[in-house]
Amino acid sequence: RHKLPVLLGAVALLIVSALLAVSMGTAFMPEMDSPQVSVSIEMPQEATTEESRAMCDTVLERILSVEGVSTVGAMESQSLMGGGSSLSIYVLLGEERSESSQQIARRIEEATADLDCTVTANGSTMDMSMMTGGSGIRLAVTGDDMDTLRQTAAGLAECLSGVEGIAAVSDGQEDSSTEVRVTVDKSKAAEYGLTVAQVYQQVAVAIRAETSATTLSVESNDLPVVVVPDAAGLTTRETLPELMITGTNNEECEVRLSEIAAIGEGVSPTAINRENQARTITVTAAIAEGSNIGLVSREVEKRLAGYEMPEGYTFALEGENEMISSTMGDLVLMIALAVVLIYLIMTAQFQSLLSPFIVLFTIPLAFTGGLLALWITGKELSVIAMLGFLMLAGVVVNNGIVFVDYVNQLRLEGMDRTEALVRTGRDRIRPILMTAMTTIFGLFTMALGLGSGGDMLQPLAIVTIGGLAYATLLTLFVVPAIYDIFLKKELKKVVIEEVTEQ
Repeated sequence: RHKLPVLLGAVALLIVSALLAVSMGTAFMPEMDSPQVSVSIEMPQEATTEESRAMCDTVLERILSVEGVSTVGAMESQSLMGGGSSLSIYVLLGEERSESSQQIARRIEEATADLDCTVTANGSTMDMSMMTGGSGIRLAVTGDDMDTLRQTAAGLAECLSGVEGIAAVSDGQEDSSTEVRVTVDKSKAAEYGLTVAQVYQQVAVAIRAETSATTLSVESNDLPVVVVPDAAGLTTRETLPELMITGTNNEECEVRLSEIAAIGEGVSPTAINRENQARTITVTAAIAEGSNIGLVSREVEKRLAGYEMPEGYTFALEGENEMISSTMGDLVLMIALAVVLIYLIMTAQFQSLLSPFIVLFTIPLAFTGGLLALWITGKELSVIAMLGFLMLAGVVVNNGIVFVDYVNQLRLEGMDRTEALVRTGRDRIRPILMTAMTTIFGLFTMALGLGSGGDMLQPLAIVTIGGLAYATLLTLFVVPAIYDIFLKKELKKVVIEEVTEQ
């Protein structure tokens, strides 16, 4: 008798639950508690090995003073690039602790903040950046000219730094070095019979600091003989403009390098990266503690929507959020395909198109409950949570099937439509509650996130429990209202009689 308020209320709750869940943000995987914390120490470049080891001992003492830490150990490894050694510390946590591994990692960083080194602690044993193509925000800036590319990357980095929720921004040029650029004026060089290649050869010889002359064999060892000019013969940045270049204009002549070339300084990258055969600089931004990658990415997209790029230069948003969006899109398609398959199966069983259509209305009810459960528990919409919605699509229709099938049976027996709906709600509430509660209580321990690794599947259980609980309650109100709207005609019982010829 009150179909419109019931249906409008269900639709309104679905919209509100979706908005609330989206406001919580998205994540690829939920944060997991770990029995250990990894710590890395970054020392100043001028620090010696002895100083690094002494600092490591100090850091170890500070870590042991943090509550919840059981065992610590340090490892030293030599850098493959010849840049000295790196120090890393592993921290084993006690079983009886009141804080999570992420909270203890933050306490370790706070306890070592005053030391003359950079200490980074990570409470998660899973490196999502390896799975998602990089953690945080990543912008791949592409173009041809390196100078313009660097300026564009620096501008984008400055734009990102103003976004709330971003902790640190890198324009991808920290490892760049200063280079001296000699730009030869071809017309002036031609007056002295010189080409750009000839000028380059003479400059290269002049700035060469050492030359390998020969090799001596001493006791089965080959030793190179290196010839080094004295200090007076070295060409430096200051003396380079006065370098005399020998030309061959009719006769041998000399000219200062500054007269035929412009000498300046520029920034030189240590490596030139390419994506799809285009020069690329990657701008990265770390997510601040307590911020969500999905929410921050939305703000970044808004901020960059009106950013003017130089002609021929583009940027693409990559990293963790791109992987989240791609995976979420795939899961949405999987859920849609599951709904189609469920409908086809029920059509074959009901021998009707309308009855299974009514049953499908339990799926939006389940999604409403699942989204509300995520919002109430403060969980983000992650890939694991989406798997819970996929599972709900196949489980929650059981309630609708039990209800609609019994209504059809009563109507075929001659009962009035309204009376059959009321009778079904009274008679079938017990089996509907039994099927729902067995699943809910079976997933209850998983929803609590108990045990090692329990945090991983916790969103799946929360979504399933919330969806089943809400859909079970609303099925008794929404499904009868939908049934009363679409199935007004009397059902006809098909009777097949066997005729035997005498």
